[in-house]
Amino acid sequence: MPEGVSGMSTRDEIIQRAKAKALTYDKIGGCSQSVLQALQEELGIGNMESFKSATVLSGGLRRGETCGAIIGALMGLGLVTGRERIEDKDKYDEAMVLSDGVSDRFIEELHKQFGSHQELKTTLCKDIQEMVLGRSFDFWQEREAFLAAGGHDDNGCPKVCAIAAQVAAEKILEIRGS
Repeated sequence: MPEGVSGMSTRDEIIQRAKAKALTYDKIGGCSQSVLQALQEELGIGNMESFKSATVLSGGLRRGETCGAIIGALMGLGLVTGRERIEDKDKYDEAMVLSDGVSDRFIEELHKQFGSHQELKTTLCKDIQEMVLGRSFDFWQEREAFLAAGGHDDNGCPKVCAIAAQVAAEKILEIRGS
């Protein structure tokens, strides 16, 4: 059982480990999986199937759309708060409210931790890249330029993943009463 799940760690230690793991894993590649795996390991959620399902969700779906890091964070949240039956509308509504809160908190933390004064109103990968790297990149055509701009450095997308893991872990631990 992961140390964070066994009760041997404090809430802050669990969150910090999830952040560190997400940052490290994203250097290998795959922002959605990086965040989800960090949450799975530290919070004891999900399984290999949920991890595998995040494979294709990175880099704003490789089109600059919704940030893969927040998708991985929300997948982790869904593993804890999601409905088990399609007919369970109340559970769906509750999970969606929590999802909105995590997404808003993610944007807030991006501003805080990157020290950005640029207004960010979306979780679009291309908008986050612009805030963090000064411009957005087409992953199909500009992968090398993305890397040269620091896209996978500690202060690039890996830090975005760390922030996503942080806000998801905070909310999941709050839900669990930890």
